[in-house]
Amino acid sequence: MIDILLSLCIPVWSLGEGAPEESEKRDDAQRSTLFVEKPQSGTVSVGGNITFIAKVEAKDLLRKPNVKWFKGKWMDLASKAGKHLQLKESFERHTKIHTFEMQIIKAKENYAGNYRCEVSYKDKFDSCSFDLEVTGKVPFVSSSCIKQRFDLFFVNNSGEGQEDAGELDFSASLTLPPQFYFANVREVKQQEEEPEVDVWDLLKNANPSEYEKIAFQYGITDLRGMLKRLKRMRREVKKSAAFAKGLDPAYQVDKGGKVRFMVELADPTVELKWYKNGQEIRPSAKYIFEHKGNQRILFINNCTMTDDARYYVTAGDEKCSTELFVRDPPILVTKGLEDTSSYVGERVELSCEVSEDDANVKWFRNGVELSNDPKSRYRIKVEGKKHTLIIEEAAKNDTATYSVMTTGGQSEAKLSVDCEPLKISLALEDQTVRLGQEIHLKCEISENVEGKWYKNGQLIEASDRVKLYHKGRIHRFVIPVSAVDDEGEYMFVPDAYNINIPCKVHIVDPPKLHLDGLGENNTVTVVAGNKLRLEIPITGEPPPKVFWSRGDKVHCHCRCFFSLTRSLFLQKITFNSGRIRAESYPDSSCLVIDAAERDDSGAFRITLKNEAGEDTALINIKVVDVPDPPQAPNVTEVGEDWCIMTWEPPANDGGSPILGYFIERKKKQSSRWMRLNFELCKETTFEPKKMIEGVAYEVRVFAVNAIGMSKPSMPSKSFVPLAVTSPPTLLAVDSVTDTSVTMKWRPPDQIGAAGLDGYVVEYCFEGTDEWIVANPELTDKTKFTINGLPTGSKILVRVKAVNAAGESEPKYHPQPILVKEVIEPPKIRLPRHLKQTYTRRVGETVNLVIPFQGKPRAKVSWQKNGSPIDKNDINIRNTENDTIIFIRKAERGHSGEYDMKVEVENLVDKATIDIQIVDRPGPPEVVTIEDVWGENVNLSWKPPKDDGNAAITGYTIQKADKKSMEWFTVIEHYHRTSATINELVIGNEYYFRVFAENMCGLSEDATMTKESALIAKDGKVYKYPVYDDFDFSERPLFTQPLVNTFAVAGYNATLNCSVRGNPKPKITWMKNKVLIMNDPRYRMFSNQGVCTLEIRKPSPYDGGTYTCRAVNELGEAEVDCKLEVRGKGF
Repeated sequence: MIDILLSLCIPVWSLGEGAPEESEKRDDAQRSTLFVEKPQSGTVSVGGNITFIAKVEAKDLLRKPNVKWFKGKWMDLASKAGKHLQLKESFERHTKIHTFEMQIIKAKENYAGNYRCEVSYKDKFDSCSFDLEVTGKVPFVSSSCIKQRFDLFFVNNSGEGQEDAGELDFSASLTLPPQFYFANVREVKQQEEEPEVDVWDLLKNANPSEYEKIAFQYGITDLRGMLKRLKRMRREVKKSAAFAKGLDPAYQVDKGGKVRFMVELADPTVELKWYKNGQEIRPSAKYIFEHKGNQRILFINNCTMTDDARYYVTAGDEKCSTELFVRDPPILVTKGLEDTSSYVGERVELSCEVSEDDANVKWFRNGVELSNDPKSRYRIKVEGKKHTLIIEEAAKNDTATYSVMTTGGQSEAKLSVDCEPLKISLALEDQTVRLGQEIHLKCEISENVEGKWYKNGQLIEASDRVKLYHKGRIHRFVIPVSAVDDEGEYMFVPDAYNINIPCKVHIVDPPKLHLDGLGENNTVTVVAGNKLRLEIPITGEPPPKVFWSRGDKVHCHCRCFFSLTRSLFLQKITFNSGRIRAESYPDSSCLVIDAAERDDSGAFRITLKNEAGEDTALINIKVVDVPDPPQAPNVTEVGEDWCIMTWEPPANDGGSPILGYFIERKKKQSSRWMRLNFELCKETTFEPKKMIEGVAYEVRVFAVNAIGMSKPSMPSKSFVPLAVTSPPTLLAVDSVTDTSVTMKWRPPDQIGAAGLDGYVVEYCFEGTDEWIVANPELTDKTKFTINGLPTGSKILVRVKAVNAAGESEPKYHPQPILVKEVIEPPKIRLPRHLKQTYTRRVGETVNLVIPFQGKPRAKVSWQKNGSPIDKNDINIRNTENDTIIFIRKAERGHSGEYDMKVEVENLVDKATIDIQIVDRPGPPEVVTIEDVWGENVNLSWKPPKDDGNAAITGYTIQKADKKSMEWFTVIEHYHRTSATINELVIGNEYYFRVFAENMCGLSEDATMTKESALIAKDGKVYKYPVYDDFDFSERPLFTQPLVNTFAVAGYNATLNCSVRGNPKPKITWMKNKVLIMNDPRYRMFSNQGVCTLEIRKPSPYDGGTYTCRAVNELGEAEVDCKLEVRGKGF
């Protein structure tokens, strides 16, 4: 199959058109460059393989670019991949280069030609053309053979007329490679133009009446096209501001072929419309529109003779036109004419056969063309491929040479006719004929000869009104509808005989209305607002009076008459000057209605009267109009991006049946309506689609009849397309009792714009199909208890999510659930922070929640220090799943060990909680001045008696000058019970005091020294001891290692560790021993020795071994862990 497709897409152009490479080079100047390596032209031998490579750099691209391969101008090769064609693509992460390959396997000769590779990304575009040459043996074909094929397939030289026209595609009859066709295009075209120049010279010098004869003689089926081309040779092309390149003057295509019209716009934003014979062309399977840059292209598929017409295209106020000619293939004469002899009056038949059914064949007598008109004595009969010329009654002058000619051949034969003696077998008879009836004169003679008819001595020729018949020996004269002027003396004279046969015809004429032109039931239809002028032909002798009436109202009456010379006395008389009036003429009467209204519909009566009688008729006037608009449509059902709307037909169809409806929609906040159907909707229901979920819309309807389209209906009530949610997830059993089952689940994964109103829980007993709703009202919780179930039964449970769009698909529990309570041993789930001493300050609230397990009916009891708890002082509240101990305002007396016990039948579980209520400590005991020397004072004290029920964390020492007694803090957070106060002012006298400190803060009071310390001016100088500086240097050491971690795909993950060292170590992170640098997916933090690596939205690709390395000048240390990234379902 690919062999045929590749051979059909050989790029071919006419002599007047530039090569495709030239146009593509012009386009390349406007494209951005995406290729870093373009495919190059190549050569391959028949049966060999070849690969074309294109490379695109992805450095600035966020996603993969779109690449397409073409053969010729239009054949997309993506859908043709298979045995002989393969398309591949790859991506190199290090170089960030996309590589695209097209491989042709076992090449054939018809694969040769021009190829194109296109790459696009958002608003960027690049294209590259290249050639493939397939080398192999080229068979020899004579130029005469090529000319013959050229005549069959070459259509015109415009290059733009049609996609197939002008292409040298001999694949249907010649097995030549594409190179042969390209090499011989200009030679074949030159050979074909020589006879065309001669024909054009004949047409230029010939009389216009001979054009058709010349065209048929030289096999020209597109005579109009030849004349158009002849005219185009002398025509100057006017430059257009709207069209950079217009249509050619004419195009030609074979019947069943495909034609292509192309114009190029100067401004691509101008609106363009195509027309055929003045009618706008709409897109369909036959008419295909294509936009390509500034080019606008129209394709017409499967051309027929009805497509032979005038086409034009408008751009703004400018118009460009052309002619399309559709031609049939040449017709050949397969069986010629034969010479024939006959006698006068006998029937003669000359027959031939041609190559096609119902073909166009011309007959000639002595070189003069014979017509097939009814008045002609020659009758042409066509039966498929057989064509017969019939002479019913041959005459002597029929002796001649008869020939037949087709577009592809001719044949001729001789006919000989002899005469016999003449006798009158039936003479003409005198007749009296009523006006309007048939005049039928008939005579019979002994010989089958032609003759002539005379009236009052004047020769009568056959016409549309007068019929002359000759069949064998019988001659007939017929006037189907007689007139007053037909009265007179008639005579028949046979040819070649000196005799005549006379008779007289007398005409009488009662009044008569001629209503043949009216419709069924004499109905006349007029569009409302238009003017009706209804002219009724009348006859009668003497001229009749005319009366028009509607109901009882007579609009006019008149008398029409003829002069004595029987010429029409033509004078218009108006009898009613209103909007509805009648006008009368000698041979007709006219009813006129100006600006017809719907109320003008009804029956109008016309009556004719004269002495010979009267005639009357009812004429129904029907005024039609566009229909009334339908009522506002109703939206009955709404989906995710669709709805179903219905409406009622309009109350008044305007007098013409409703043909269908057009539907429009718009967003509620917008004023722009959009047409939803381009073909009439025959029903009163419609389903709009492709709407945006969650956006309010309105719809309206137009009714259409044969007159036109109604005004729009009122808009429907606004509606919002909504979709049901996805089913709930993770449906599981939470608990089971003897009469109830508690279910729990997770919300749906997809909720949508309609939100979530709640859930419906349904169940059915095992073995039945009846589902019972457990909650009549929606529940917004993800947990629900089904009560009132019989013990020992098994039920199936399902849950549905509900929103404004309806119920979702149900989520089923996979297994039946047994309604029977299961004993669960008691188990206290003591929180981690309660496993150590629980500390609170005096006055704070104590609120502890301790969960536990145990079914059924677990019993919980508390004790403090082995004694029951005073419930007036400490509040205890128990539930099925936890117990709460609550102290509104803690005091130190609440400290102690609290014992909790959970009992289920004979099973027990216990836990102990140590609660410590702390307060600020008391002041230290006696503060003593132990020694005073120089500027120093040595103090000592004893710890406080009351430590506030918490360990003493330190002391604060203050000093005060005896003169001012202003206190200043000297030492804070001091842990020992003795201290030396330095740098005191010599000559001053000081008092000292000490505060105790625990976790609650400093004691409220301080203990002050009883004596003061005087710093004497003279004294021994204290010599400070010398101490060596402490060396804080340390190599890196991880105090908290990394821990193996599991992460969920799409959620950020962190890895933490802590390190110490002096100098401060430098921290680096590695993944699989590869250093992580400048990667936006990773963020690194280091604060107070805590190192953190954050991985943003990891994927399974991010899993691996991560290492943290700390380095300073004293050494280095490493710690690693494994990270596993799992999907969202885990």
